[in-house]
Amino acid sequence: MKQFISRFSRRTWIIVGVVVVVLLIIFFANSGGKDVAAFQTTPVERGDLVASVGATGSVRAKQSASLIWQTSGIVQAVNVEVGSLVSHDDVLASLDKTSLSQNIILAEADLLSAQKALEDLLTSDTARLESQAAVDKAEKAYEKAYNWRMQLNGKIDITDTWWEFGVLKSRKYKGYASDETIAQADKDLALAEARLDDARRTYGRMLGGADSAEVAASRARVAAAQSTLNMAFLTAPFYGTITQANPAVGDQVAAGTIGFRIDDLSHLLVDVQVSEVDINSVSLGQIAILTFDAILGREYHGEVVQVGQAGDTLQGVVSFTVTIELTDADELVKPGMTAAVIIVVEEVRDVLLIPNRAVRLVDGNRVVYVLMDGEPVQVKVRLGSSSDTMSVIVEGDIKEGDLIILNPPSASGNPFGG
Repeated sequence: MKQFISRFSRRTWIIVGVVVVVLLIIFFANSGGKDVAAFQTTPVERGDLVASVGATGSVRAKQSASLIWQTSGIVQAVNVEVGSLVSHDDVLASLDKTSLSQNIILAEADLLSAQKALEDLLTSDTARLESQAAVDKAEKAYEKAYNWRMQLNGKIDITDTWWEFGVLKSRKYKGYASDETIAQADKDLALAEARLDDARRTYGRMLGGADSAEVAASRARVAAAQSTLNMAFLTAPFYGTITQANPAVGDQVAAGTIGFRIDDLSHLLVDVQVSEVDINSVSLGQIAILTFDAILGREYHGEVVQVGQAGDTLQGVVSFTVTIELTDADELVKPGMTAAVIIVVEEVRDVLLIPNRAVRLVDGNRVVYVLMDGEPVQVKVRLGSSSDTMSVIVEGDIKEGDLIILNPPSASGNPFGG
């Protein structure tokens, strides 16, 4: 026997040993039936589910403007810097008057002249004011005549007077007016109405006549002179914060040069593109959670303030613009930053949940596989709300604690969601 063993080399025995080990592994694997340990399982649990839509976008201010010089010149004064808060019509910078073109310099004189002419027209417009007063007077006379005529349609106070033994006596009583009295009242009312019509026509001619045209022309001259003069200044168009400031005193600027950028940082928005598949689940007022790569460890919140009603197609994909306004932004959040946005579209509590990865599609039905007595058992289910990882079980023979197979046999069907 020893001689027989010695006839084989050590290498040969190693090869033989490896073959035997492999055969033993195959034997025990086949003889033991299905290996339960090969299935990954997780118990069905109750919990809360938050369904959300995710997207990315850039921060922008609700109002933003770049202020551009309208003429060339030398900067004489700069009144603000980056970070300054400004109000509407605040002067941010101005040009040296001596460096401006002649028409801008003369605009100051033209403005004073036009303002004086307009003031004279408005304060010396005696005819128009008298005409307006005549209309007011005629309206009061017409109202008095009309009221008296209306009284004559019924009983009125009548006073009779007579002399008796040299003494003037009178008696008051309710009665109807005579025909002569009514006829006279009709004449008085017609005359008052005619005078009112004449007064109104006269006043209308005054408003549409030469005086009114002169006033309009004078106001136009004031506006034109003011507009020309304003070219020497940059003013704030709304309340906001200076986010860019380019000019410095002594700089030579040209028309079209950007001087400042102003943003209303009190209202910051993020525009994101939402797929047509998800857009109908997004609505006004839904809350959003925002994170920024530039701000580590911080989470911000927002609210959906606008949902686009028309989609944009890019490379065959249709998406809709959804706008979120930040509700707790601080000085760290700046326009232009990229934000990762999660819009919470639905939130349900205390429901049965299963992982999406466990759901399969078999013969048009969604199914999961439950491990029972070491064997996978197919169970049809109907799902409700879903998040990226979990879904709510609305219907199906599934109860809390059942072991759901995460990796059922490949013949079981295609994974949920493709």
